[in-house]
Amino acid sequence: MCNVEIKAKIHNFDDFLAKAIAISDKNPPPKVINMIDTFYKVNSGRLKLREYPGHEEARVSELVHYHREDSTGAKLSRYSKVPVPDPAGLGAILADSLGVIGQVKKVRHLLISGQTRIHVDRVHNLGDFMELEVMLTDSDSVEAGQMIAQQLMKQLGVAEADLLAGAYMDMLLELNSG
Repeated sequence: MCNVEIKAKIHNFDDFLAKAIAISDKNPPPKVINMIDTFYKVNSGRLKLREYPGHEEARVSELVHYHREDSTGAKLSRYSKVPVPDPAGLGAILADSLGVIGQVKKVRHLLISGQTRIHVDRVHNLGDFMELEVMLTDSDSVEAGQMIAQQLMKQLGVAEADLLAGAYMDMLLELNSG
């Protein structure tokens, strides 16, 4: 599976969320999701165990492996994921065998606009961010996905200067090392 992604810092969470809701499809309605992503040491790409603590609807945890260029702007992300019915057990095995890099805790507002997932995230110890994930079909080109992402950026008022290159985990590690 693959998508085209952008990530950016947002300066006013409530205003940005209102803009995202205004351009979203409204069906399904926006969802608020608590997430904990635990990242593990791997030789290639990134590997995370995603858990959904305290969520009233039944959400199965997921193991996600992905490759994405660390650059600003719209970039291709290739990923695979599998459901994890026992995240504590798998997490312990992964920690023992691979080692843990760290955890990202966030509250995500998930909205859909056409073939794009809009994430409005409040990341613990880091701040407020947005992500666009343009979900590509087999017939979609990367360039078409990039054009969709750029159009949505304009609609949402995302400035080029606010675009970010890495993952939240990278930002947290940098923050903690300084």
